[in-house]
Amino acid sequence: MPRVNRFKPAMASALLLALGACSNAAQATEYTMYRDPSCGCCEQWAEHVRHGMNAQVIVKDSADMATVKDDNAVPADLRSCHTMEVSGYVIEGHVPAADIQRLLKERPAGVRGLAVAGMPLGSPGMEMGDQAQPYQVVAFGDAGRSVFNSYN
Repeated sequence: MPRVNRFKPAMASALLLALGACSNAAQATEYTMYRDPSCGCCEQWAEHVRHGMNAQVIVKDSADMATVKDDNAVPADLRSCHTMEVSGYVIEGHVPAADIQRLLKERPAGVRGLAVAGMPLGSPGMEMGDQAQPYQVVAFGDAGRSVFNSYN
């Protein structure tokens, strides 16, 4: 009579535990946001990232944001009020969580980071009722610059 291998509950538990470890490893990415301590919209944007990406965002106050931006090679004309470091990328300003997820998934060659210049109304963290301005998420780095996404 042929021997039948049965999937044992212990094996199933080990498999689920391993899958859970992989899932936790993906979530273990460190999201560190630097902000000027006097800026309030930065906390709102961090909350958007926490909820939109199920991420733990570490907030660090810095009185010298120019140095943080210089250290992360953020172009002067793309700067905003806060800067995040995640998985070797820099996220400048009010970039939507969906665009950060896309960046981390696609990992395009030559891209150092994403930026939303300034503080456009209607962008995450800058919600002001029905007021909204069109804005672009710009990818920047060794490959130059390109529009990563547009919001109208």
